[in-house]
Amino acid sequence: MAGIMASVDQRTQLVGQNRLELLLFRLNGRQLYGINVFKVKEVLQCPRLTLLPRLNPIVRGVAHIRGGTLPIIDLGRATGGRALEDLSTAFVIITEYNNRVQGFLVRAVERIVNLNWSDVHPPPKGTGRDHYLTAVTRVEDQMVEIIDVEKVLAEVLAGDEALPQQATTTEAMPEATGSRILVVDDSSVARRQIIRCMESLGIEVFALNDGRQALDWLKQQADQGRDVTEDLLMMISDIEMPEMDGYTLTAEVRSDPRLKDLHVMLHTSLSGVFNQAMVRKVGADDFLAKFSPDELADRVLARMRGAGVEHA
Repeated sequence: MAGIMASVDQRTQLVGQNRLELLLFRLNGRQLYGINVFKVKEVLQCPRLTLLPRLNPIVRGVAHIRGGTLPIIDLGRATGGRALEDLSTAFVIITEYNNRVQGFLVRAVERIVNLNWSDVHPPPKGTGRDHYLTAVTRVEDQMVEIIDVEKVLAEVLAGDEALPQQATTTEAMPEATGSRILVVDDSSVARRQIIRCMESLGIEVFALNDGRQALDWLKQQADQGRDVTEDLLMMISDIEMPEMDGYTLTAEVRSDPRLKDLHVMLHTSLSGVFNQAMVRKVGADDFLAKFSPDELADRVLARMRGAGVEHA
């Protein structure tokens, strides 16, 4: 397993090329699942787990790893399946999301594959509203499902639906009223978090699911003669998305003279391995790791002041 992870730190060259690498794994059955290598810190045989009182049943215990104590989440159980029974042969994928480190318990880890985001697609229609997928792709004629980890963590960990403290002040609300923001994120949980945060400030939100949708919509607005930079205060975009990632979306926006002045914030759970140089390379104006409602509100309000938005 050390051989699989040895080159993770060298993967950043893929960033900005609309490419990703997935670590493939299995839960209880034969279905293949994938997780972005950028989120992975380590893969190891399941260590000894310690049970703690009143743990969420999805958390199988905590493990002491590299001097720290991490919750180990049974990813099969978390997504509505059966719990893993034989932990002696299981693996733990140590990940970092939204400045939190945790382990995901899986039955087997396969290999790393290199893909283009254009080959990764939203979940098929008809999967319902309660599924745990953000995307699907095919590897060697096998369907690979990419799990909405943010949804899993939001259900396991408390506090992700918090509103910004500023939402309760009288100062922020008039300043924001009448402003409009484009939000682009493939995770339904992440979209809901941002929308709730922005609407609590009185900001109108238009939300789309991936970078391709967003670019097509922005170009359509420009084709209709609308001044996108006047209509939108900013675009808040995830980085990891099917069809087109946030880096490529930003670069495409900057290359279109009609869109190039749109203020772009990249908002991602890639907190532990994020390459600040890539923000500058693609021309993004700002970067924020998910999910801090207060800091997000602060950044948006600062943008309003910088853009000279009038009070309503």
